[in-house]
Amino acid sequence: MTDSYSPPNREWWTEQWIEVLERIGFTQRLARARNYARQGNVLSLDFVGAKVKAMVQGTAPEPYEVSFSLDRFTDEQWSYIIESMAERAIFSAKLLAGEMPQNIQDVFTANGLSLFPFNKFDIHSRCSCPDPANPCKHIGAVYYLLGDRFSEDPFVLFQLRGRSKEEIISALRKIRSSGSDEPQTEIAAVRPTTPLDRDRLWNYDEQLESSLIVITPPPSSETVLDVLGLLPIEPPANQAAMETLKSIYQTVSIAAVQTAMTAGSP
Repeated sequence: MTDSYSPPNREWWTEQWIEVLERIGFTQRLARARNYARQGNVLSLDFVGAKVKAMVQGTAPEPYEVSFSLDRFTDEQWSYIIESMAERAIFSAKLLAGEMPQNIQDVFTANGLSLFPFNKFDIHSRCSCPDPANPCKHIGAVYYLLGDRFSEDPFVLFQLRGRSKEEIISALRKIRSSGSDEPQTEIAAVRPTTPLDRDRLWNYDEQLESSLIVITPPPSSETVLDVLGLLPIEPPANQAAMETLKSIYQTVSIAAVQTAMTAGSP
């Protein structure tokens, strides 16, 4: 749809959220819903656990009551999801920094789930207005406004699925902390009591078998530049600097792979 509620530079997770509603809704009704959201007709929007409660001003003197929710994942499902997140360091880093990883949906798909609603049957909403259609323009306005909330805090999307920001961050930190403790214990158990010979620490006298060395691309297209984000300088200089760094990073990465593949060849 050309008349989009969100600006062109909206975050990808907000864009996907809006696209779900535009894909399953009714064109004319959603156009009015976008206007309601723009004009401030959503008077209040609050979370009660994983459910959203809102008051939307329509044509009647009194505002309509809207409730909105998605299917919540079970404790067991969330346990698998968070463990999968913790296995990917870049996921943990971005989430702990308040950013949604680009391919976060893969974590849910791998566990037979979907973070975003798949169709209108995944969305549970009610409105006190007399319009029998669902979504009505009041529900649609709440849906669009939730997209703004996601832009400010992507963890709101997780809350709709049954886990708050604090719960997810706490669980991630716990898993990462327990994971880092185990190797330290093992290292301490075999730590030598005599000083290490640092000159021979990385020496290996045997010839390496070249056929055992396999060079593969990284499992994710994300780099350390994606994790760090834009440089803390004024736009548009920050974006230009980031593009330059990405170009350098790509050039160096390709050169490193080529060097690794040709090293030791006759």
